[in-house]
This record gives sequence, C-alpha cells and structure tokens, in this order.
Amino acid sequence: MSNPLYDRLFARHAGSSKPFLILLDGREISYAAFLAQAAQMAGYLTSTGLVAGDRVAVQLEKSPEALALVAACAQAGLILLPLNTAYTAEELTYFLENSEARVFVCDPAMVPEITARLPVATETLDAAGAGSLIDGAATQPEVFETVARSEDDLAAFLYTSGTTGRSKGAMLTQKNLLSNAETLTEYWRFTEDDVLLHALPIFHTHGLFVATNVMLLAGGTMVFLPKFDADQMIDLMPKATTMMGVPTFYTRLLDDARFTRDLVQHMRLFISGSAPLLADTHEAFEARTGHRILERYGMTETNMNTSNPYEGERRAGTVGFPLPDVEVKITNPADGREVPKGEIGVLEVRGSNVFQGYWKMPEKTAEELRQDGFFITGDLGRFDEYGYVQIVGRGKDLIISGGYNIYPKEIELVLDAQPGVLESAVIGAPHPDFGESVVGVMVAEPGVSIDLDAIKAALSESLARFKHPRHLAVVDGLPRNTMGKVQKNLLREEFRAVFSV
Repeated sequence: MSNPLYDRLFARHAGSSKPFLILLDGREISYAAFLAQAAQMAGYLTSTGLVAGDRVAVQLEKSPEALALVAACAQAGLILLPLNTAYTAEELTYFLENSEARVFVCDPAMVPEITARLPVATETLDAAGAGSLIDGAATQPEVFETVARSEDDLAAFLYTSGTTGRSKGAMLTQKNLLSNAETLTEYWRFTEDDVLLHALPIFHTHGLFVATNVMLLAGGTMVFLPKFDADQMIDLMPKATTMMGVPTFYTRLLDDARFTRDLVQHMRLFISGSAPLLADTHEAFEARTGHRILERYGMTETNMNTSNPYEGERRAGTVGFPLPDVEVKITNPADGREVPKGEIGVLEVRGSNVFQGYWKMPEKTAEELRQDGFFITGDLGRFDEYGYVQIVGRGKDLIISGGYNIYPKEIELVLDAQPGVLESAVIGAPHPDFGESVVGVMVAEPGVSIDLDAIKAALSESLARFKHPRHLAVVDGLPRNTMGKVQKNLLREEFRAVFSV
C-alpha cells in the first residue's frame, strides 16, 4: 500500500545491513534492525486500537527507540506530536488536551502527574530504551503492513508558542516533510557515504525533520549522541563527514583547544541554524578550521526556507538564498505589498514545505496564511545587494535562545501573577552562546519588595527551563509611548550588554 513518507524515508532500506545509527558506546544499529523494531511498535500501537490519523504525543529522552517510534508512527499512519523534554506537567496538559492525543508516550516518572490531570492512555519509554512500549512491541512480529496514506495526509503536529501565551499546533503533511527533505538532501549534496554527527534533540524540527530525514533520504549513517557534549563531539568527529548544530555547539567547540584544523580536515560540511550565528563566530570558525559554516533559515511551520550555498560564497550575517521550490518575498506589514530590494519588511514564504494551518485555530490560520499560499513568518528581513536574505529582527517580540522559540507573553503572565509584581516586560538580549537569552524586567507594587528567589521558584514550577529568564531586573517603571504601549526597543537597548560582562 502506498505511504509516501514511509516509503521514501524508511521502506527503501528494508533488509539493509548498513549501519544507520552509531551509538556513544560504539554499538551499531543497522537499517534492518531499526525498521524491525519500528514495525513491532507500529503493530503494538495499532493493537491498542489506534488508527490512522490518531495523534501520538511523545515526550522522550533521545534514544534509538524514541527514533524508532517516529518511524512506527509513519508506518501506521499516526500523527506524531513531539514535545520538548523540558515541558512541565502543566504545559503538557494543554498540548494533550488541545491535540486530542489518543496516547502519550513518556518517561515512567511522568505518568503519575499526567494521569492525575487527564484520562489519557500512557505508554512508557525511558532513556535506556525500556518501558511498556518496548514490552508491548516485543510481542509483535517484525513485519507490519504499512497503512496507506497520501502525501496530503497529516504526518505531524509541531506546537509553536503564540504571543497570547497559547501555543499553536502547526499541521504538517507528508508532502511538507518530504519536499523539504528532498530539497535539502540535493542542495547540501548528501549521499550514502555521509556520516552525520547528530547531537541535536529529536523533539525539535532541526534534529528530527531536517537532520534525520535528510540522512534517511541519502541512505547515510548517523553518529547518534544523546546530547551535545564537547568531549564526545571531539572524540567522535573523526567518524563523521558532516555536522548540523545550533550556534552554541560551535561557540563551545571553539572554546576547546582540542578543536583544531587537523581534527576536522576530513569533514565535508558544517551547518548551523535554529538561532542567529554571530558573524564573529562565523569568522573565528573559519580561521580555526578552514571551514565556512553554512547557515540556513527555517521555522516550525515550514522547516527550511533559505540556505547559504553549498558552492559559492557563504556570507556571514545572512541566511543565504531561497531554497529551490521555495518562494521568499519581503513585504510591508501594513499592506502586504513587496518592498524594494534592500528595504526591511516581513518575510513571507510559499512552497510545498509550508504547513497546512494551525490545529483548531481557523482565525489564526487565516491571519498568518494567505489564500495564495504565502505564510507571513513575522520575521523581519531584507534582501542584500547580492540577493542574500538577511534577518534583521523578529516581529511579535519572539526570542530565539539556543534554537528554541520563546514568546515573552507566556513568561510575562507568570511574572505578573507573582506577589509584589505590578507589571513586567520580557525581552531578549544578545548572548554569546545562545544567540539570545531571556531578560525579565519587573516593576514592584508601591511599597513592596519583590522576592526574586520566590519568582525563580515559581518560574521553575510553571515553565520549561529554556524559558526561564537568565537575568531578572526590578525598575521604577516601564518606558511607554503616547499610546501607552511598552517600548521594548528601549528596554532591549538598556539591557543589551547584560550577558556580555
């Protein structure tokens, strides 16, 4: 039966003894063994009553078994909902309710908190690859009849924060995922001879739908690390030909004297994304290694949109050209008309990679996805004189820290609810490792002192760690314009150097 996503990414490797994953302990998992376990998982999930189109929410530490679950969902026609491992039970409750997930696969420790909140079915899988999902899968055959799906069927929900504090479920089809992976595989010249050093999380589109899908299409191998660790990266880099990472990866490697030109002389390509790469990092990396990092630009709703060229100049401070089959235009946010080349406006993109809309949010979909197919990204940018796309800022005050999208409103709601806080504003400030990091600025109620330790504790209970402000400040008042709107540009200027000292 036809199932484009599974057929193109996975089925073509059936029976292959070639290593797909190389693990930290040196073990190798072949394509055949990986797909056999995925088939067992698909058989077990369908035996519990799941049918094509059902949502499977997943919050798991990175492991070969967690990745096999992704393949299982594709083979069974289930819609994957990967969730950040840092999300708290309070945050997870919203995702599970909103998505109407039929099952939640998580670490055993999370089950009591979730089942106390929601009557959702749970399966467990821990970082070591054990749990009820594995036990159930072991009862199933290693062959599963792939469920028929079309390229227009939904394959995944990826939740992205909203300025109102309410997350939006971006609906991605099989075609959305496949078209982007096919374009990137060709554009970045990936082949079956490539070995990718993979230290990215697989709950995020970068590590899952970019890195992994590209390697599956190319038929290559991944050195599959649980997370970024400089010692492990340096030890295992001789096994690799390519690497994908966020700017933090590169700044931390540059901080290590063992990271030398000799160490990487065999490497073919280094790619960076998910957060702005500082020009200083770009230049320091080239001086140290002789390699110019290839920076690209994408979004949860679209995967990749632009890329610096594989052949040709990779310009620091830009995200390159629109990818083949992706249209990019810069528009005036007031009327949607294209602005002249060189002028700043809002980036809009159109192509087979662009998502179908936000789950159960038709008004928000209509607001951000034009009828002609162009998606209004909210990011501000321009085309430079050479045609490279340059991101100069972001609308809606989005903060990107370490590759994760953070919307200030969600944090402000927590800060405003704390004793002694009259009002707050959350901004991003430049950070040498994370691109940006979060600054929380608060105004105290008259005659009251704000307990910063208590606020930090409250943030820990309510929000994932990557959203926590790395700097909290108390000021006499927030700057406002004549209409009463907080002037965050002035706050950004005031606190722009807070992480540089």
